[in-house]
Amino acid sequence: MHHHGYTWLGDKKTFDKESIRRPPPAQPPAGSGDTDVRDRYREAVAVFPASDVPPLQTAHWLMKPPALIRGTWDEPKDAGAWLEARLAEQAPRFASPGDADAARLVILVKAAIDQLAWGGDVSLGHYLKGALFHSAALVTCTPNRAAPALRCPTR
Repeated sequence: MHHHGYTWLGDKKTFDKESIRRPPPAQPPAGSGDTDVRDRYREAVAVFPASDVPPLQTAHWLMKPPALIRGTWDEPKDAGAWLEARLAEQAPRFASPGDADAARLVILVKAAIDQLAWGGDVSLGHYLKGALFHSAALVTCTPNRAAPALRCPTR
C-alpha cells in the first residue's frame, strides 16, 4: 500500500462546478432528449480526465493523469508530513482565522496519518482570502478501500 498526494488552488466558482468534478457515466442517459443533460455529459467526457480540479470522490484522483501526483509515499507519516507542509504554506491565506490555528492543523494532520494507516483517503479544503479555494488530498493506492477497482496511475 502507498499514498499519492494531490493539490489544487483555484477559483471557488471552478471548484463549485460539479460537472467537471465527477467522472462521466458509461454513456448518456438513454433516450434523453434534454440537451442540457447531453451537454453536461459531453463536458464531463472532455474535461474530467485531464482536469486538475478535485473530484467529488477523493478516490477518483486515481483516474487522473499521473502528472497531477505531487508525491508518493509508502509510510503514512511521510504523507502526513507533506500534508502538514501544504497546510502551513496556505494557512496565512485561510479566510477563517480559526482554520489557521496551529493546534487545529496538528490535529488534522494526526487524524490524516491515522486514516491513511488503515487505508482511508484524506481530503482537506479551505477557503482562502479572495475567491480562492485550496484542496489537498492523500489517496491510498493498491488497493483503495473506497474504489478497489481503480488501478494505480503510476505502478
